[in-house]
Formats: sequence, C-alpha cells, structure tokens
Amino acid sequence: MATATVEEKSGKVVVRHIGLMLSGDIDQPILQADTLVIQDGIITAVGREKDCDIEGAKTVIDAKQTCVAPGLIDSHVHPVFGDWTPRQNQLGWIDSTLHGGVTTMISAGEVHLPGRPKDIVGLKALAITAQRAFANFRPGGVKVWAGAPVIEKGMTEDDFRELAAAGVGLLGEVGLGSVKAGYEAKEMVAWARKHGIQSTIHTGGPSIPGSGLIDKDVVLEADADVIGHINGGHTSLPESHVCELCEKSTRAIEIVHNGNERVAIAAARAALELKCPHRIILGTDGPAGSGVQPLGILRMVALLSSLGNIPAEWVFCFATGNTARIRNLNCGLIEVGRAADFVFMDRAQHTAGKTLLESVQLGDIPGIGMVMIQHLGSRGNPVALLLAVVVAALVGMLVDEGKLRWEMSITEAMPGVPAHAGWRKVTLRLSTHSAGGLTALDFALARSIDASLA
Repeated sequence: MATATVEEKSGKVVVRHIGLMLSGDIDQPILQADTLVIQDGIITAVGREKDCDIEGAKTVIDAKQTCVAPGLIDSHVHPVFGDWTPRQNQLGWIDSTLHGGVTTMISAGEVHLPGRPKDIVGLKALAITAQRAFANFRPGGVKVWAGAPVIEKGMTEDDFRELAAAGVGLLGEVGLGSVKAGYEAKEMVAWARKHGIQSTIHTGGPSIPGSGLIDKDVVLEADADVIGHINGGHTSLPESHVCELCEKSTRAIEIVHNGNERVAIAAARAALELKCPHRIILGTDGPAGSGVQPLGILRMVALLSSLGNIPAEWVFCFATGNTARIRNLNCGLIEVGRAADFVFMDRAQHTAGKTLLESVQLGDIPGIGMVMIQHLGSRGNPVALLLAVVVAALVGMLVDEGKLRWEMSITEAMPGVPAHAGWRKVTLRLSTHSAGGLTALDFALARSIDASLA
C-alpha cells in the first residue's frame, strides 16, 4: 500500500566515528566504513567520512568508535492491542524490547486477545483491525507489522482475497486454529500466497488452547513461507526431524528464544552445512508462557554464536538482513535507500572479549547505547513514497483516458518502469488538507473516478 504519513522530518543526519559497522548482509557482514548519512529517515551514503558529504547536517551523532548495526528484527511476536500483553498483564513490553535493540516486529497472530473470535467474519475483522491499529500506532517508535489471522476451517479463496485487499499481508501461525491437516493447510497457504499474503506455520507441540502437534510431514506438505519456531514453541520436534525440515524444505528457517536451545543450535548448524545460511531468521515467540523477553533477540545471537560456533557477524545477519529480505522489509540492511533503523552497541563491561564480536562469540550480550528509528512516520518506505507521488500524478491521466481500473498492477499503470520483486499492487487513497474536513470538491473527484471506472 502506497501510504505516507506526514510528520516532522528529521532532515539531514550524520553518524560519524563508527568503530564497527555491521551491514546485515550475510554476503558482506562487515562494512569498511565509519560514516552514515541519512536524509529524512533514509540512508543516502555509507562510507569513509572523507568520501561522504557531511556538510549542512541538522544532527550529528558521534558514535565514539562503537558498533552500529541495523535495528534488530523480531520475526515472531504475538501482540494484542497497544503496548499491553494480557498473559503477563504487562504494559510497555514493546517499548522494553526496543531497549533490547529491536526496531521492527512481525506478528505471528494476535492470539492472546481475550475472547479472540474464531468465526470467519470475526477473525477477518480482528486481523484488519490489528493491521490498522499498529499502522497508526508505533509503541516507542517500533514498527509492528500486525494483522495476522489464524486460519480456520471453512475459509475460501475469497476470504484471502478480501483480507489482501484490506491491507492484510500476513497469516498467523498455521495450526493454531482448526486447520491442522497438511492438505487443508496447503490449499489455504497457496491461496494466501496467490494474493500476496505471507504465511508462517506452527512447528512442534501444542502451545495455546486449541493448538496441537504440527509434525514435519504437515510442515512439508503445507509449504508455508516460514517454518515458524523450528526449534519449538515450546516443545520441539526431534532433532533429526528438524534437520530433515532444513534439508527437504526451501522455506525460511525461523529460530526463536521461546524454544529448545539445543535444537536451535542444531537447526542453525544444519542450515550452514546445507550452505543456506540466508534462510535463517530469528524471533522470540513472545509474549508467551515464558514471559516477555526484551533481550530475547540479543540472547539468541549470543547463544548461536557461542555454543553454535557461528561467527557473530553472521548471526547478526540472521536477526536483521535475512529477515528483512524474507519479509520484504525496507530495513534490516545498512545500504543506500534503506530505512535508517540502527542499534548502537558496544561490548559488555568487563567481558573477556577484546572486541564486540569476540565478546558475543564468548556468549556475552552486548550493551545497547542508543537505538535510532527512521523519522518518516508509520512504515515510511522510499519505494512506497515514490509510488504514492507517481500514482497520484497518473490518476488524472488515467481518468481522462478512461483506463483506470480498481484492480490494476503497478506494471500496468507504469509500463515504462522496471518491475521490482517486492511490488504487488498500489492502493490509491484520497485525502484532503481542508481544515473543515471533506468538501464538495473532494466528493466531485471521487464521483469522477467512480464514473470512469463504471
């Protein structure tokens, strides 16, 4: 959806004197750079200070030779509404997670809502409401990608089409509802994928009431985009079955804090042996029975690096760039054009490690000095912002030529623009800047568009 929220822009920001810059890109995890330049929340330059234009900066941040990495992404959370979880009756859990370096969260289903509706109308309404709510509200500035319906028996392709049209882009964990058989899940996952909705499947033993065992055969048959908590949430499949999933599936391998740590290491090692480390992503699966884990992602980074004997810079990629690419997010990587979401870290006080990476490799959790999240409002995206401007300019032309349709792909509307893999469709939203609200001119424009479509 091409939506831009107008807020006060940050202007030009320069981050200098960076001691270690982690890219989030597993093919080049460490950048030979010490300076970042940001314009209105988007990275515009990465390099050595002498090679960057740092003049005229509104804000200059001195990193004091600490590490700067992309903001961490929690690929698996269960938000409810606002910054509250009823499981612990705790306020501020998302804000607390921000202090653990997490700048983006992905919902695996709003399953902890008291009285969660399970009828088809209700579950769709909940998903759309959650998507809207977290698009409009960012606790502590954290970007929460929510609105992930738990699929139930009786759903048809039209339901998925309706959800996608409403802006829902995720499915909650397959298996937490009444759909548990592989053949049923496979059909609905395919419908979701057809309409641009990404799916995650529960893996392992039951968690919440109504859930059940989802074994390796169901996971393979369903073929969801993400093998959710492959190390269990809470109870894991046998280690051999997990390794088989890594081998026989090509989908994302999600390892979580709220699972079996031994199997977490086995899954990561299996992916490395299969030469597909780009498939590994990290989450917490919180809030859950084990509580809220503000440092959950950092703990997983330290665990996998130290006990799994995986280079720390690689594991940071599991928590950033890997997730960004699999989830089609414009963050998680330090490169020009990406969102300026950063975490400033240093080695823990009194650690035996001489550098941050060495300390993580020894199992110590880094200290968080500062977290920075882009200043473009809810889900600002340079591609989306560009499309919003371009599509708005095209509307008049398409209306005049009688070529505007409700269902129109980006490539249809702009045949001369090269297609981008992450593009699906653009939703045109009319708005007004009139202080008095909607005017006669606004209604006239809407009627003219309706007439052309008719």
